[in-house]
Amino acid sequence: MANSQTYDDRDGWIWFDGKLVPWREAEVHVLTHALHYASSVFEGQRAYDGDIFKLHQHCERLHKSANILGFQIPWSVDEIAAACKEVLKANNLTDAYMRPLAWLGSERMGVSPTGTKPHLAIAAWEWGKYYSPEKAAKGIRLTIAPWRRPAPYTAPVHSKASGLYMIAMLSRKHAEDTGFDDALMFDWRGQVAEATGANVFFIRDGALYTPVPDCFLNGITRQTVIELAQRRGIEVNERAIWPDELESFEQMFLTGSAAEITPVGSVGPWSFEVGDLTRQLDQDYDDLVHGRISNG
Repeated sequence: MANSQTYDDRDGWIWFDGKLVPWREAEVHVLTHALHYASSVFEGQRAYDGDIFKLHQHCERLHKSANILGFQIPWSVDEIAAACKEVLKANNLTDAYMRPLAWLGSERMGVSPTGTKPHLAIAAWEWGKYYSPEKAAKGIRLTIAPWRRPAPYTAPVHSKASGLYMIAMLSRKHAEDTGFDDALMFDWRGQVAEATGANVFFIRDGALYTPVPDCFLNGITRQTVIELAQRRGIEVNERAIWPDELESFEQMFLTGSAAEITPVGSVGPWSFEVGDLTRQLDQDYDDLVHGRISNG
């Protein structure tokens, strides 16, 4: 997965509030509002062969996420996109993972964000496949998360907000501590929702099934995979999926900017094959992000 070097001690450049600063100098104060009250939003995106995939969509979503949390990012979508390209170039990267992050600063302390200033930073680093090819070939192992995705009336579920990843972090740690790769999260109703940082798809009789994103993010990679499937004339069913239906599915995979398309071999007691349709969609996605097929 990631480079073993720590993330605070690296050579390179990070775009920070309008200018490039040396990597080690991209710091915030310990009394930053976001650190105490989770007033921050972010994006995860990848660059392939020097082009940042779905860059404009990621920048738009960053703005939307901040607006949902009640603050306005001072830089426009186009300015953020230009800054992302600047970061990629400054760090001499062509294939990279990128993390734009917007947050409220240390101008005032207390639950109320009034008087705090929005900040924006963008970092990029080399990051290969999320899972090794060997592990992906046989499918990763998931357990059932001990935490559930909250109802949309209890949290800003359509913002890519840092605070919403607390239960994802706890669920992922539980999975790794018990010998699994990740965890499948149910929602507050008990329906299948997503993994800790990726959307989920299932395959049965040549058709795709995926939960309705009513309490979690409708991921950009998720949307891309649906488009790729429809290009091939594959039936896509977006609907409620209950755990007792999992035994009827033949294949399962995760989607996300970091995970890309990752086959799943098992979830708790349920097993899945890494079949031809999963491999075909994985190849289609790889062809798309590398420009071998048209994006649209």
